[in-house]
Parts: sequence; C-alpha cells; structure tokens
Amino acid sequence: MTQRVGVVGGGLMGSGIAEVCARSGRDVIVVEADAPAAESAQARIEKSVRRAAERGKIDDPDGVLARIRFATDLDELADRDLVIEAIVENEDAKVDLFTRLDKIVQPDAILASNTSSIPIMKLAVVTQRPQQVLGIHFFNPVPVLKLVELVPSLMTSEETTATARTFVEDGLGKQAILCQDRAGFVVNALLIPFILSAIRMYESGFASAEDIDHGLVLGAAHPQGPLALADLIGLDTTKAVAESLYEEFKEPLYAPPPLLQRMVSAGLLGRKTGRGFYTYG
Repeated sequence: MTQRVGVVGGGLMGSGIAEVCARSGRDVIVVEADAPAAESAQARIEKSVRRAAERGKIDDPDGVLARIRFATDLDELADRDLVIEAIVENEDAKVDLFTRLDKIVQPDAILASNTSSIPIMKLAVVTQRPQQVLGIHFFNPVPVLKLVELVPSLMTSEETTATARTFVEDGLGKQAILCQDRAGFVVNALLIPFILSAIRMYESGFASAEDIDHGLVLGAAHPQGPLALADLIGLDTTKAVAESLYEEFKEPLYAPPPLLQRMVSAGLLGRKTGRGFYTYG
C-alpha cells in the first residue's frame, strides 16, 4: 500500500497533488528549492484546504494539514513509497532530478513524473529502476479535476502500473486513463494544437480574443474558451508542451506561434503574472 508520498515542487500542481494525497490519509513530504518557496507552498496548500473546509468538502482540515511536511532537502524523501516530480516543465531539470532521486529514495519505491509532455523514457533511463518509473499526470486544479493520465514507458513493469492505478483510483478517488509514452499523451496531444489554432486566429486579426472564446463557450458548450484556458495553464507551460510535441512529431500544427513566443519572452504568462491574453486584477 502506498502510504508515504513525496512531492518535489510545491507550485500550483505540486501543492494540489500534495493536498489530495493528504486528504486521502497519506503521509506527505513536499520538497521545495529553498525556504521561501517551501513557505509559499505551505501557504498555498493551507489556503486551499481551509477554503475546501468552508465549502464542506473536508471535515478535518487540521488533520489534513498535519499530514503534510515541508523540506528543502531531497534526502528527506529516502523512506517514501512513491515520489511524484512536479517541477518546471524542462527536460534537463527533470533528468537531473530523477538522477538524484534514484540515489536517495528506497530501491523498491516508484518514481513518477507529473510532466504534461516530456517522454517518460527519457527520465526512466537515467535511473537504475526504469521498471519503477512512470508518468502520473494530474490536471489543474488537482483537488477538483478527476482525471489522471498514467503513462508507462516501454520499461515500466505491469506491477508498477497496477500499483499506480490502485493508488490513483482507490486511494485518491480519481479516474485514470492509460496512455502510450508519446509526447503530450492523450489530453495535451489534442488540446495544445486546439489552443495554438486559437492563438494563430487571434494573431492574424481574424477575431478578437473575447469573440474567439465566446464562440467556443456559447457555440460548442466549452466551459472556457481556448485563450482563457491558455492563460489558466500558463503561456510558458503551453509553449513548453508545444515545443515538446513539435520535437517529437515535427508537425507544423504543434509549432508555437510567434505571438506565443513573444508573450512568454515578455513575461506575459497569463493568470499567474496578471496578464496574458486577458488582464487579471
């Protein structure tokens, strides 16, 4: 039974993963790069848990928060049954982290990545346990969205995949789908070209951002338009996933449009910076 969980990275995704694990009764350690980042992660999780309690979603918020510890040293993860990586969507950074985790975490533990696009095999081969490495890709906001993509590589054992599915479905109450280890997996391989098409439409002056989004919300029953969704995902993350897809498939529809590249260069990343295709208060 996977009871001791480690999460590396306490940003939006990492903090959400830590929260749902603690809400399911798991003992959780969140490792961040430094003390200020760890404090930010702690504040983010506490705010989310308290809000959920106010809405009647959690009966014992203090108990949930007590099951989460924060650290700045990867050595704290040595006794974990499962470690989930949720750091920046950068292949070199993830490869370096998996190399280090493999030397620290107990040999029979599973190492998982929350990557949204990077092939799992590239992370598995730098470890001495490729059969125990897979993708466990959650969706934002993690406490709300039910879907998790399970992504075994060619080297992942059936036992590891089964353990991960049990953890996700029986342990966390999520719905897992099984994906081949190809860049983008299922959801982003469909979603990112759609968002990029909306960006190209806006970039060309074909329609305003508002009209593009209203068209999909009111005409196709989408809960949110593609440009607003890109702002929510983060334009830097959208660009990183697009680049990963383009590197693997070399299809023009995956290439980041020039406007997206300029916005990322300018630091206009969407909701998290207060400005993207829309401006946020």
